[in-house]
Amino acid sequence: MLIPYESLEQLTPDTFETLIKEYLFTQLEDGSFSDTDEDGLKIAITQCKQALKQGILIVEYSEDDDSIAIRQRENVAH
Repeated sequence: MLIPYESLEQLTPDTFETLIKEYLFTQLEDGSFSDTDEDGLKIAITQCKQALKQGILIVEYSEDDDSIAIRQRENVAH
């Protein structure tokens, strides 16, 4: 199930940032994101929020394993 961006905006700021940081740290593992200093992380969080707002990234809830994750739109089967 896809979570609309408007619903994400209703999360507490800390919860929303934690979700984004989890996504960014998975990107560290595959080399898509490499700036781990505080300023780099702030910039990446802002960019990620914009990508979510624009629909480039989406948030998917999996009922199978009760998990939530940010994914590239093109990598999600509809």
